[in-house]
Amino acid sequence: MNTIKTIGVFTSGGDSPGMNAAIRSIVRTALYYNLNVVGITRGYEGMIAGEFIPMSRKSVANIIQRGGTILKTARSEAFKTEEGRRTAYEQIKKQNIDALVAIGGEGTFTGANAFIREFNIPVVGLPGTIDNDLIGTDFTIGYDTAINTVIDAVDKIRDTAESHDRLFIVEVMGRDSGLIALRSGIGVGAEAILIPESKTNIDELFKRLEEGRKDKSSKIIIVAEGDEIGGLEIAQMIKERFPKYDTRLSILGHIQRGGKPSCMDRVLASRLGIAAVEALLNGRKGIMVGLVNNNVHYTPFYNAIKHLSEADPNLLKIVNILSL
Repeated sequence: MNTIKTIGVFTSGGDSPGMNAAIRSIVRTALYYNLNVVGITRGYEGMIAGEFIPMSRKSVANIIQRGGTILKTARSEAFKTEEGRRTAYEQIKKQNIDALVAIGGEGTFTGANAFIREFNIPVVGLPGTIDNDLIGTDFTIGYDTAINTVIDAVDKIRDTAESHDRLFIVEVMGRDSGLIALRSGIGVGAEAILIPESKTNIDELFKRLEEGRKDKSSKIIIVAEGDEIGGLEIAQMIKERFPKYDTRLSILGHIQRGGKPSCMDRVLASRLGIAAVEALLNGRKGIMVGLVNNNVHYTPFYNAIKHLSEADPNLLKIVNILSL
């Protein structure tokens, strides 16, 4: 028998476009099922500090198109301790919160796992991260927007690259995962894509630049920030080896996290928000809700947070064929 009357919702870790759409979906679904909803600001840190706000239909009006998160987000060192988690538990019990929906990534779900183990509080997670590096969903909330932001930026960079016959090294986010670099690199027609999952062969890169089309007025190399060499050093090496190229480095940085979520991210967040609330009502906990082959899929937190260690060989093949 379901005993949940009040659900708490929070966002944690790095923000991603579509988090607000997810919050909206969770709140409205909970109200649809006659549940109370409490928003927890600043993630686990706000949970420990007792930062709670009641949520209503009006609370989530006109936010589906907004980037960032209205509940704010933070990383919490205190929640990594038993004392911090106990304080957080005491705070949510004061609010009569019976279950939680956590929107975030690896750190968020690791914390949720510990919370469930110690206090048996039901927690269901939504994959909110631009890196798309969680197992159990084809796409994470924010990934589609992030790669489209990269493509838009690199398209503009190519305009100036062609005007000046320049070679641009563009560094994109992806400390542990090269999925942003890989997919956006294919989308912009990059000459090369360097990612953490594959060992960077600098001689192969030099060969590609040496043997590539001589009549092409611009060249773009996409580098994930987690690449073993890194964009700055690669730019320096190319300058030394190919002084004929006017080589420039552009680091896109946090622009990739911002902006209005794409239609895909809004729909994904809306679907997963509904599924998360319904999962709690059906007695599920300790799982991430995702979409696999366009169907709702449930993955235990301990499986979801295992990083994808290999890049899709089909995408790598596309890079090699199309970069000629």
